[in-house]
Amino acid sequence: MTIRVMLADDQALVRGALAALLELESDLTVVAQVGSGDVVAAAAREHRPDVILMDVEMPGMDGIAATTAAREALPGVRVLIVTTFGRPGFLRRGLRAGASGFVVKDTPATELADAVRRVHQGLRVVDPQLATDSLVAGESPLTRRESEVLLAAREGGTVADVAKRVFLSEGTVRNHLSAAIGKTGARNRAEAVQIADGNGWL
Repeated sequence: MTIRVMLADDQALVRGALAALLELESDLTVVAQVGSGDVVAAAAREHRPDVILMDVEMPGMDGIAATTAAREALPGVRVLIVTTFGRPGFLRRGLRAGASGFVVKDTPATELADAVRRVHQGLRVVDPQLATDSLVAGESPLTRRESEVLLAAREGGTVADVAKRVFLSEGTVRNHLSAAIGKTGARNRAEAVQIADGNGWL
């Protein structure tokens, strides 16, 4: 039986390379390729893949949200997240969103093809180093609001600018930023963003 695969990655060169590698396998066929997260669900409905190889960082919608959308659009589809960003927080969020696997982009071609097959069989595939890092890093200490405020702060600007982006008062934003700085062990807002981002908590 041929496994139908869809690729979701904003880099055309990466999509092309993945497609070429997977097409070398006699039991895999690439039925669709998309370059932004917001079109994943519609493409899944149209092409009905068995497995989606999903990048995390994409325009329109990130791969975590696109995983949720794809699973709602096509409940039987399996999602294998393939990313350059081996951040432990991404692993936890991806699995919570319904992904069946999580591998990094420098995974050898034969291992990637095998990961597609295993995910298609209903098995869970997780990069071992990423699994270890995730256990060490633990769950995000940030509340949903603190994460939102840090995410808005990542774009830069004053507290007033951040407050406008998240529709909160400046005082509330200051409180959330202060809490996030304390929880991440950072010295300032920029460092808190960097630490949270590095752990995949944003």
